[in-house]
Amino acid sequence: MNPFEFITANKVICEVGAAHKLAQYCQELEISRLMLVTDSGIVQTGMADPLVAEIEKAGISVFLYSDVEADPPESLVLASVEVAKSEKIDGVVGLGGGSSMDVAKLIAVLATSEQPLAEMYGIGNIRGGRLPLIQVPTTAGTGSEVTPTSIITTGATTKTGVISKQLLPDIAILDAELTVGLPPHVTAATGIDAMVHAIEAFTTRHKKNVYSDMLARQALVLMSANISEAVHNGGNLEARSNMLLGAMMAGQSFANAPVAAVHALAYPLGGHYHIPHGLSNSLVLPHVLRFNASTASVLYAELLPFVSHGRSVAGSSAGCDAFIDHMDQLIDDVNLPKTLREMKIAEEDLPMLADDAMLQQRLLVNNPREVSRDDALAIYRAAY
Repeated sequence: MNPFEFITANKVICEVGAAHKLAQYCQELEISRLMLVTDSGIVQTGMADPLVAEIEKAGISVFLYSDVEADPPESLVLASVEVAKSEKIDGVVGLGGGSSMDVAKLIAVLATSEQPLAEMYGIGNIRGGRLPLIQVPTTAGTGSEVTPTSIITTGATTKTGVISKQLLPDIAILDAELTVGLPPHVTAATGIDAMVHAIEAFTTRHKKNVYSDMLARQALVLMSANISEAVHNGGNLEARSNMLLGAMMAGQSFANAPVAAVHALAYPLGGHYHIPHGLSNSLVLPHVLRFNASTASVLYAELLPFVSHGRSVAGSSAGCDAFIDHMDQLIDDVNLPKTLREMKIAEEDLPMLADDAMLQQRLLVNNPREVSRDDALAIYRAAY
C-alpha cells in the first residue's frame, strides 16, 4: 500500500432540511457577525431569505454578500475581502455552487491576514489561520465544500488555484432541498463534473490512494444510478440527496488524489468563452478518456461496474472501451451538448486553447498519460 495523507472537512452533515439549522451551527462556532457569501441568482430565487431570517432570529448579525459571479476574478475576491473587513465579520458561510464557496474560502482566510492573495497561489502557501467557515452547496457538482482548493480567474482568462488545508471548512452541510430547483441542464453538467472528479482521482498519477479510490468508486455508484432521474425528475429528493452525497465524496476523493487533463483542457473553455465548468469538462471528457486508454485501460475497466450497475466485460481493453462508451452515452442521456462547434467556438481558436491548456501543468502532471501541446490540440479537434 502506498503511504498517504487524507484531509477533509472537520464535520459533514447530510440531512434534508439541515440548512435551516445554520443558526445552531454558527453558534457552535461562536460566530456573531456572519458574512453569507452567495450570488445574485440564489438571492433572486428567495432561497437565502429564510436562512438569513433564521440566523438573525438567533441574535447573529448577517451581512449578505451576493456579488459572486461564475469564474470569479481576482478583483472580485479582493473587493469582497475589503467588505468583510469593513463589516468586522467573524465567520463566513458559502452558499451556492463552486464559485461562491471558493470565494467564501478566501474571504475566511484574507479577512484576518496580512498576507497578500498573490502570495497564496499554488500549493500550501497560506500562512496562518482563518475565520470559522461553513459551506452549503446548492449544486451536486464541484465538491468545493470539502476541498482545500479555491480557483480564481487571474488576468483575462487564466485560472489559478490556491490550495491549502486552511481552506477546508469547519462544517459542510448537504441539504438536498437546496438543489431541487436546479434546471435540468445545470443538474446534468454539475453531475458530470462530479463524475469527472471521481474518475480523475481514481486514475491520477500522483497521490492515488486506497481511501480516495474507495470514495471515487462509491461516488460513481451513487451518481451513475441517480443522475438521469435527477435531470428528468428534479423533484425526486432521494435522487437529489444521492447526487449531493456522491458529489461530496468525489470532492473528498480528488482533494487528496488530484485531477488531471480533463480539467486542464476544460479550464480554457471557461476562461475564454465562459462555458460553465461542468459543461467544459463534459465536452472534453470522452476524448481525454480515449487519449488515456493506452495507459489507463486497466483502471478504466475497473471502474466499469461502478457506473453500469455491476456490468463487467472480459479483458481490460474491452472493459476500458465499454467504460468510455458508457460515459459518452450518459452525456447523451442527460442532453448535454457534445461538440465545441455547438458552443460556437471557432475552429481557428483550437491552437490557442491548446496553448492555454499547457499552462495547467499542476493538473497535467497528474494525468496517467503525458500530454504534449500537439496532444492537447488533437483532443480539442476530436471534441470539435
